[in-house]
Amino acid sequence: MKRAQSTLASTGFEKYTKTTRRAQFLAEMNRVVPWRALCARIEPVYPKTGNGRPPVGVERMLRMYFLQQWFNLSDPAVEEALYDSPTLRAFVGVDLGQEPVPDETTVCKFRHRLEQHGLGRVLFDDVTQHLRAQGLAVSTGTIVDATIIAAPSSTKNATGTRDPAMHQTQKGRQWYFGMKGHFGVDSQSKLIHSVEVTPANIHDSHVLPWLLHGQERRVWGDSAYAGQAGVLSVCAPHARELHPSPECESRHQSVEVADPGPGRAPDWRDQARVRLHQGVLSRVGEEPASPRDRLRAGQPLHGTQAFAAPAGGVVSPVTERHAVGSRAAHPKPVSRLLLRTPSSRRP
Repeated sequence: MKRAQSTLASTGFEKYTKTTRRAQFLAEMNRVVPWRALCARIEPVYPKTGNGRPPVGVERMLRMYFLQQWFNLSDPAVEEALYDSPTLRAFVGVDLGQEPVPDETTVCKFRHRLEQHGLGRVLFDDVTQHLRAQGLAVSTGTIVDATIIAAPSSTKNATGTRDPAMHQTQKGRQWYFGMKGHFGVDSQSKLIHSVEVTPANIHDSHVLPWLLHGQERRVWGDSAYAGQAGVLSVCAPHARELHPSPECESRHQSVEVADPGPGRAPDWRDQARVRLHQGVLSRVGEEPASPRDRLRAGQPLHGTQAFAAPAGGVVSPVTERHAVGSRAAHPKPVSRLLLRTPSSRRP
C-alpha cells in the first residue's frame, strides 16, 4: 500500500512515547500478512472506479476488516477506534488531514460483499498456505475447542423472522441464541488451521472430524469431546486417545482425601488445603497455606491416613463424595485469525 506524505494530523509533538503491545502486533501483521495476494482475490468482485462515487481502496477496507476480527470490533466500533487511535490509523493508512475514516456503512457493505462471494474461506486458506510457505508448518498436535457467538434474537426486522442459520442453546444455566465457532489450533505455534461454523445447538463433538488434519499424534480437548475414540481412529489414526486440554489438566487435578471412617466428619482444614492446592478458594476466611503445607500425591493429610498413588505419579479419579473443588471453571483457549491477539467482547 502506497504511503502518502504525512500531515500535521498524523504527527504529534509528544516528547515521550512508547511502543505498545498493540503497535508491536500490528507491525508484525503488516509484515507477515500477504496483503497483495489477498487484495488480488477481492478485486474481481470489488466496485470499479467510474460507476458513481470513487470506491475506497481494497487494501484499506481489508485492513479494517482484519482489525474487526483481531479486536472483536463491530462496524461502528471500528470506525470510532480509527478516529481514536493513531496506531490503528497508521496501520490502515488513514490521514485525517487529507480524508475521513470510511464510515460504518462502507465497512458493512464490504463485509457483506465478502460473505456473498464466499471469500472468507478463500482468504483463510491463502493465509494458511502463506504461513506454511514461510516455514510455519503444522505440527502433530491439535487443540480443539468451540465458542458460542451470540446474536440478537429479536424478530424486529424486514422479514419478521430469525436467521435460520442460528439457533438457541443452553450453557450452564444461561440461554444463548446465535452460532458456534469450532476451531482446531496447532499445539506448538497456536495458529488456527481449521475453522467451522454451525448453529449454536450443534454439539462440539459433532464437528471434530472437520477440525483434524489427519497427521495428529495427540489431540487435546475438554469434556465435550469425550467418547470420540472411534472418530479419532478414522480421522487421526496416529492419535490413540483424546487428552484433556492443558488448561484442564492444571486446573482439574483430582486429589483423594482418605475417608475418616463411619460416624466421623472430615476435618475442614484438610479439605481447605486440597482446595488451595487446586487453586480454588470456595470459602471466605480460608487463608493460603504455606509452601510446606502444599499437598502432593501420596502425602498424608493431617488426621488422616496416607493413600497410595498409582504408577506413573498420576492420582486416580475419586468418587463424587470425595471430590473437592470439582466445580472449577474450564478455561478456554483464545484463538483468532492468524495469531493470538488480545480479546474483548463484541459491542
